[in-house]
Amino acid sequence: MQTNFSPTQLADPDTAVANGILRTCVHCGFCTATCPTFVTLGDELDSPRGRIYLIKDMLESGRPATEEVVRHVDRCLSCLSCMTTCPSGVHYMHLVDHARAYIEETYERPWPERMLRRALSKLIPYPGRFRLALRAAKLGRPFARLIPGQSMTAKRLRAMLALSPGALPSTEPGQGPGVYRAEGERRGRVALLTGCAQKVLSPSINLATIRLLNRMGIEVVVKAEQGCCGSLDHHMGHHEPAMRFAQANVEAWSAEMEREGLDAIVVNASGCGTTVKDYGFMFREAAPDLAVKAARVSALAMDITEVLEKFDYAPTRAKPGMTVAYHSACSLQHGQKITTLPKQLLTRAGFTVKEPAEGHLCCGSAGTYNILQPEIAGQLKARKLENIQRTKADIVAAGNIGCLTQLSSGNLPVVHTVELLDWMNGGPRPSGV
Repeated sequence: MQTNFSPTQLADPDTAVANGILRTCVHCGFCTATCPTFVTLGDELDSPRGRIYLIKDMLESGRPATEEVVRHVDRCLSCLSCMTTCPSGVHYMHLVDHARAYIEETYERPWPERMLRRALSKLIPYPGRFRLALRAAKLGRPFARLIPGQSMTAKRLRAMLALSPGALPSTEPGQGPGVYRAEGERRGRVALLTGCAQKVLSPSINLATIRLLNRMGIEVVVKAEQGCCGSLDHHMGHHEPAMRFAQANVEAWSAEMEREGLDAIVVNASGCGTTVKDYGFMFREAAPDLAVKAARVSALAMDITEVLEKFDYAPTRAKPGMTVAYHSACSLQHGQKITTLPKQLLTRAGFTVKEPAEGHLCCGSAGTYNILQPEIAGQLKARKLENIQRTKADIVAAGNIGCLTQLSSGNLPVVHTVELLDWMNGGPRPSGV
């Protein structure tokens, strides 16, 4: 693809990166076949190729984003299926992230949307605030159908209330800051990102992770200074808040590396893992010391399944005689290129594993997408649940809290992969299984 950026524009590091990405695209259109929004809507501008044209024109012109550009970029799930399909290696993730930041700088959204986005940014990354918000949402759930109208604001409010859980898990101890000692001889030492929304929605995931790693002889460190990975703000174009969250994590884990060393930084929410593994890129223009730290953190970041394989996970219980439908989260299969490992571990643990049809298509969760784009998210969710149902499985397993929340309204219990692996290694049976 030819580009026409001026030397002044190319002096900006982000624009220079975007230029390189744009020039990699060869217009082949392979990405359209695997893009969930194009498959659902059939609009070229709701495909990666179409969005690339819109972003190119917006950035080259230097004009503020238009409503048309914003509408089609907002519809992108950032599922990154296009990056798996692309034969030319177009790094669409970095391009669309830059476009979103540009949009936030140059475009004024309608005030209800601005307020909603601000609320999501100020609530979800903070577990205490998020828990209070969910308690309030629980009170409002019975009245969701009374919200009048078919405006996008009304649809978003109804979707937000529908997604809130009917009951919140109790605040269980055992995932807070501290050092969780290995059982027996210590074989390794890792830091664990406990996340923000996950700590509130499903604390059992972190508890299972710590239990399992400890039994495998791995010491787990949870740093008090860590927090949200920054992905929620990052994917809404809120650059500065995202970088503040990310820097706090980089500094916390770097200090631990210097103190006693780490074999890995474990992430058990794949959406967070994709972002943490990108910290090196995000801080490439930072002060040299910070840039080096961020690159080291990215290099050390691993999904929980990668860590379990590294330390030779093995089951201790008899085969459970259950079939698992494994839902491959987009951030895991497309963002981190981890495809077969979770299925191999589940098979090793004694489960029969089936992968639903159209496994490359997003379930519609995508961070806050199921709130901000409820209609498209709803269609993708229904499609995914139908494909899962056809597997005739007993359980659904996935490696991302967003997917687990999105798919929890189906007919099957939905649990994190690590909870099943923990169970088969001597941990408790996951709730609902």
